[in-house]
This record gives sequence, structure tokens and C-alpha cells, in this order.
Amino acid sequence: MIRSREVTPVEVVEAHLRRVERLNPRLNAIVSLAPDAMKRAREAEALVLKGARRKSLLGVPLTVKDTIAVAGLPATSGTKARARFIAADAPAISFLKEAGAIVIGKTNTSELALDYTTDNTVFGHANNPHDLTRTPGGSSGGCAAAVAACLTPASVGSDLAGSIRIPAHFCGVAGLKPTAGRVNGVGHFPAMAHPFGRAASLGPLARTVEDLCLLLDVLTGDAFELDEEHLKKRRSAARANLKGLRVAWYAEDGRVPVTQETREAVKNAAEALRFAGLTVEESRPPGVERATELWLSLFSRATQEMVASVYEAREEDAGPTARVLLRRTAEAQTPPCEDEQKAWAERDRLRAELLRWMERTPILLAPVGAVPAFRHEEARRVEVCGQTLSTFRAFGYAQAFNVFDLPAACLPAGRTREGLPIGVQVVGRPHEEEFVLAAARVVEEALGGWPPPPELSPSA
Repeated sequence: MIRSREVTPVEVVEAHLRRVERLNPRLNAIVSLAPDAMKRAREAEALVLKGARRKSLLGVPLTVKDTIAVAGLPATSGTKARARFIAADAPAISFLKEAGAIVIGKTNTSELALDYTTDNTVFGHANNPHDLTRTPGGSSGGCAAAVAACLTPASVGSDLAGSIRIPAHFCGVAGLKPTAGRVNGVGHFPAMAHPFGRAASLGPLARTVEDLCLLLDVLTGDAFELDEEHLKKRRSAARANLKGLRVAWYAEDGRVPVTQETREAVKNAAEALRFAGLTVEESRPPGVERATELWLSLFSRATQEMVASVYEAREEDAGPTARVLLRRTAEAQTPPCEDEQKAWAERDRLRAELLRWMERTPILLAPVGAVPAFRHEEARRVEVCGQTLSTFRAFGYAQAFNVFDLPAACLPAGRTREGLPIGVQVVGRPHEEEFVLAAARVVEEALGGWPPPPELSPSA
């Protein structure tokens, strides 16, 4: 619409800021606004009037998770220890700005991106736009809530254990965790250094898979200027190449049950791919049942050390989740380095086995987790099929593809009886995001895509 001059960047940014003002007090999804947003909008408008309309995102407002550095805005990572921290743009944000995007604000997160809620001692908790008594998920929950409620067209989050896909699942939007390293993670805190760099990634959240495609191209530095014909041909080729590919779907990982509605959503997504000409079978890939066990072995110690370093000599600043980790760190004996080395060796062995299996079956469909969005008071434990599970174990389905470093998209595929969204994961081989997104678009077209929140519709 901006390129065709149906609207101006100033009108678009103003419209989103008005919506933020109206709805964000109930959601608490956006925690800081860019003071230069309107200035950037006027600059973009001047470029449009001069005919410079080739930039991919010229005049488009976006938000960014508060764990990622944006020049002139705080990057608190949800902790009082960084409440005044401001840095230069992260490389991925520089790419967005080079493409013409306007960052209008930062979105809420969990403390140090530690859990599956969006709650911290700096800004408080965010609410799910489909049910304000429920969490939007975490740790990129502010991103997902803001996108779902149309406070922003898209957002940039991060994902080490499902932190993009779980909020997308909870809020009914699309999200992508690319292969680790596909998007430059410098400028994120906690830092995506070893061992996190082997499993974590920055990635986009949006209301459509098509928007994920464009945002991935920009975040990787591949599409500062728009060549619509080239993009159309490339994505058409990716979709054509799906024909005949083998797809495996599973709704049980052998360790954690899922709701019947979740199973139905995954099955419906599989049927959509079958109807589109792919070869679909129900089959569980090897190793996925080990996800939570391996994640804890690979990353728990580093997470505890990171938390301890942040709160050294300032433990009073720690929130509830961080205090639990600090206590565990103080009580636990440091495991031998050999244990961590054995865990990585086991992960590499299982990953190699999985990749061999995926040579024949390059696309997977899986749940995101055992349950849809849970209530704020259920942040530690959830009930599913008569079992009580920790919320961390309930989402081993998402953790698996961090552990094995596979690109994974989440998109809406159903609803619960209460009207809550249910997302499914589309997973591919390393660096094959285009196939993942092409398959996700097929499912989106068949199942309807983004469900507008009933209480916070676009006209609210």
C-alpha cells in the first residue's frame, strides 16, 4: 500500500501508535516506544514521494524483543540489572533499517528470557490478546501478543527453547526459528555465545507466512531492495519442489501427552500437505523423545552461570525465576566437564541419525507443546490428559529442534473449544528454511491462518 501510495508511512505509523495507545494498557506487550518513530516515518514518506520505493520495508513499522539492542532504546532483557542499558543497533536491526523499516518500540519478555511466560520485575506481565487471564507465552511473548492484536505488523524475537514458536502457538500468529547462525545473533542478551550459539536464533513473528519469508530475507541481509518478480519466482519454485516430498507427522513424542485438540490440529495440517501432493505418513523421527533431557544436559549449567554473573553482588535485583536458579547454583556441585562433553557427543550422534532419517523425509509436522496458552497462575505446572507436568517439560516438542538445530516454523492450525489458538510446527533440514516456509504456506492456505482475537479485533 505504501509503494502504491494508497497510504503514507506517516499514516501507517500513526495508526499503529494510536492502536498501541488504545490497547496496550490491557496487554502490556510493548514496553517502550521509539521517540523518533514519527521522524523516521516522515523521512520514509519523503523517499516515497521522490520515487524511492524499492526498499523492501520502506515505511513499515516493526517492534523488537527487549533482549535485542536497538539504538536509542533500552534493552533490559526483563531485568533490573539492565534497566538503563542502551546500545547500538544489533546487526539484524541494522538490516531492518537498511530495508526501510521503522522500529516503533520494544516488546515485553520474561526475565533474561528464562521461561515460558512474559513476566519480569521491570515491566510486569503481558497478557494474551485471546484471553487476558492467560499468558502470551515466552520468552518472546510481547512480540506475539503485539502482532496478534495488530499493534505491529511484525516483530523480531529470539528462540533457544521454543521462545518464538510457543508464543506464536499461544497467540495464533506465525513465527520462525531459523537454523542457528542464519540470522546474526550479535546484540542479543543473554549473548548467543557457546553453548547457546549452537541452538539459539533470532527470528521473525508475523500474521502471515508470506511476511515471515520477506522478514527472513531482510534479517539475513538478502533483500534490502524489493525484487518482487525474483521473490515470486523463487518462492514458486520452492513450492513446486514440495510436490512428492515425504512428510512425517507425529502428535506424541513418547514422553509427554498432548490434548486431543492438539492432535487434531497436527493431523489437519498433515492432511493439507497430503492434498497438496506431498507424501504424508504418521511416523515419529528418531531422538525427539530425548529433547528435554538433552536440553537440560547441554544448557542448564551455562544458564545458571549466566544468571549468576548478571546478579553477582546484586542478588536483590533478581526476580522469582532467577532466584530459583541462583539457589540451585549455590546448592549444586559443579558437574565434571566430561559430563557436558558426553552430552554433546550424544547430541551429535542423535542429530546425525535424525539427519540421515530426514534424507528420505525432509519435512516434519509436530505439536509445539502439550497444551494451548495457560493461565497466569499456571506458570509452573500444567494439567494434560490427567497428568501434571512442569511447563518446561510440557514443551519438549519445541525444545527438540533447538537441541538438533533444525529450522522450524509455527503457524495457526486450529482452536480449542474455548477459542484459544493451536499452532503446529513445520520443521526442515538445516538451512532449508525456504522449504519449511513453502510447506507452512500450504497449511496456512488450507486452514485459514491468523485468527483475530475476538476481544481485540483490528477495529477495536
